[in-house]
Amino acid sequence: MADFGISAGQFVAVVWDQSSPTEALKDLVDKLQTLTGDEGRVSVENINQLLQCNFDIILSGIIPGSTTLHSAEILAEMARILRPSGCLFLNEPVETAVVNNSKVKTASKLCSALTLSGLVEVKELQRKFLSPEEIQSVQEHLGYHSDSLLSVQITGKKPNFEVGSSSQLKLSTTKKSSGKPAVDPAAAKLWTLSANDMEDESVDLIDSDELLDPEDMKKPDPASLRAASCGEGKKRKACKNCTCGLAEELEKEKLRDQISSQPKSACGNCYLGDAFRCASCPYLGMPAFRPGEKVLLSDSSLNDA
Repeated sequence: MADFGISAGQFVAVVWDQSSPTEALKDLVDKLQTLTGDEGRVSVENINQLLQCNFDIILSGIIPGSTTLHSAEILAEMARILRPSGCLFLNEPVETAVVNNSKVKTASKLCSALTLSGLVEVKELQRKFLSPEEIQSVQEHLGYHSDSLLSVQITGKKPNFEVGSSSQLKLSTTKKSSGKPAVDPAAAKLWTLSANDMEDESVDLIDSDELLDPEDMKKPDPASLRAASCGEGKKRKACKNCTCGLAEELEKEKLRDQISSQPKSACGNCYLGDAFRCASCPYLGMPAFRPGEKVLLSDSSLNDA
């Protein structure tokens, strides 16, 4: 019992279930009552009917021959009824091999379950092989058969505060020096410029144009304003919302290409009208047009020609 740290005046709960032998439970309670004394208390609680009390220490599955399995709900309830800084000690059979969909947890999963229930400082204290009586109890009460079971003892501690608790912060009301030097009122007034000072002839103001160099007054070259990526690549293409002039330049080049791609007149009089056109002119029957204007010929005109 000394391993559990039980002393006089403490409230101790012993949790039992149907797998716990009656004589062993009585023997354990007698020993605990001797340790806690008249000022302490030992409560015996069924694992399915835990009372809503507060305990300094909870022992579960400690009764010799007991093979209790602790579900997440049971661990959460045990953590709830523990007082702040209270400890939980439990024994439970665990699997040494990973078995899918097994009701018996591994030791690492059992430690994780205690942590998820709200306990801290969770650690494994001891592990041992199950006795023949305990193996038989697992088979009878749990309906579980396995050759790779061990019994582990694990402890966890409840934090020294309750969930939802609050504490008032003690804040000093005395004003501390910021460490910044005080501003001289005379110096602040010296650097203050009002609207009346703007009209005072004694105030020497700097002309903003004098701050510019002759180079700043020159008009920049449009090529220098063009973005570095504008027009780069195999195909020249203006950026969206182009402002450097590349869009206008490409439009002019497109117009020149359209003019150069039009059919060339051998006599140079095709644009004047039928009276000045040759007998084989493809523009026969079409109205006169301006030189350089793009003229579209119909398929019938091209075939007749």
